[in-house]
Amino acid sequence: QVQLVESGGGLVQAGGSLRLSCAASGRTFSRNAMGWFRQAPGKEREFVAAINWSGSSTNYADSVKGRFTISRDNAKVYLQMNSLKPADTAVYYCAGGRLASISTAYDYWGQGTQVTVSS
Repeated sequence: QVQLVESGGGLVQAGGSLRLSCAASGRTFSRNAMGWFRQAPGKEREFVAAINWSGSSTNYADSVKGRFTISRDNAKVYLQMNSLKPADTAVYYCAGGRLASISTAYDYWGQGTQVTVSS
């Protein structure tokens, strides 16, 4: 079992940066790929980024490539978000499971953290 708790969300102006963190507990964290998803009001949850268990492989949605960076250490996974746009406004979720861009590949989910980008 893996338990996930996100933090680091907030309000930022367009062009600014935020760093999201996801604290993980549980014996299987180190064996899980980790992903970040987001859901804006009235929209479906969408893939943002994912990283494999060792950190050697990453995937990004086209909409965030070159602006967002996913990383991990022994107990946390991070999402560094630069050059933020109003379109990035959403609740961001951390997830653990298989390395994939679809939500059904992930078994564990955090409660989400709100990111709001003002224009």
